[in-house]
Formats: sequence, C-alpha cells, structure tokens
Amino acid sequence: QVQLVESGGDLVQPGGSLRLSCAASGFPFSAYAMNWYRQAPGKERELVAGISSSGRNTNYADSVKGRFTISRDNAKNTVYLQMNSLKPEDTAVYYCKARGGAREYWGRGTQVTVSS
Repeated sequence: QVQLVESGGDLVQPGGSLRLSCAASGFPFSAYAMNWYRQAPGKERELVAGISSSGRNTNYADSVKGRFTISRDNAKNTVYLQMNSLKPEDTAVYYCKARGGAREYWGRGTQVTVSS
C-alpha cells in the first residue's frame, strides 16, 4: 500500500522557519522523483520544489528560490522541505508528490500558516 505522509506544518511568524517532512512507503522511493506542491485558499495548486531520484538535481519556483531547500534521504524514504524567511503568502497546504514514469502518488498535505 502506497503512503505519503507529510508532517511539520505549523503556525509560524513572518521571518520564521519550518521543516516539512514527507515519509514514503509502499513503492521504490529511491527510483522516484519527488516534488513539493502547495495550495492556498482560493488558488490552484502550484509546484514549489522538485528533486530527482538521486537527489543530485533540484528545481524551485521563483517565489521560493533562496528561501526554501528540498532534500531527500533515500535510506529513510523521506523528502524534506526546509523553509526559511517565511512570508504570509507562503500560507498554504503543502503536499508531496512522488513521480516515477507514468505513476504519481500524492500525500494528504500539511498546513503551513505564516501570520503574526
């Protein structure tokens, strides 16, 4: 059974930091590229960051470049999103997605709220 479980979302003040985790099981994690997406209320889901299966290649949305870092630990079947210098506009539900060939798997999301 495939599972992607996000954690680490919280309420944080502007300028603060959070580290999201996404624990995977039920598929060959090290063979899948991983992405983080987010969806704010009333907006479409958008790609935040991606990382290749090996971890050697990453990509980021312009809005988070220099503030967010995606990483993965294939030994732990986990992908991370380190978020620094958070802004109110980063408020959203954050989802991880696994992509391998024609297969895609999604987690259920974790809420990040940036507010004073």
